[in-house]
Parts: sequence; C-alpha cells; structure tokens
Amino acid sequence: MNRIKAVLAEKCKTNKWLAEQLHKDQATVSKWCTNKAQPGLETLTDIAKCLDVDIRELIVSTK
Repeated sequence: MNRIKAVLAEKCKTNKWLAEQLHKDQATVSKWCTNKAQPGLETLTDIAKCLDVDIRELIVSTK
C-alpha cells in the first residue's frame, strides 16, 4: 500500500501533473493512487524526487 494520493494532496498536486513529470500514462498514476497497482521501487524513488519527499513518506508503515 502506498500514500501517493495523500502526498499529492498535501503538495497540492494532481495525478495528471505527476503523470506528466514521470512521462507515464495518467491511468497508471490513477491506479497507484487508488492502490489498485503499485509502482516499482525505481519509480517510487522518482515519485519521491518529484514531490520532494523522503521515499518513506510514500509507503504505509506495516508496524
């Protein structure tokens, strides 16, 4: 599970903006935001860079 949708909202950014930054399809980003699919670790790193957050902020803790 990830927190991409929550972090986008905190940063006042949209799925469309993130898709453009990553050169990904908007439907793919939407699936990440609804947790229907998960990005790979490399993509998650790119998302963290785009949003200027620590990658750990994008992941739901299991503890």
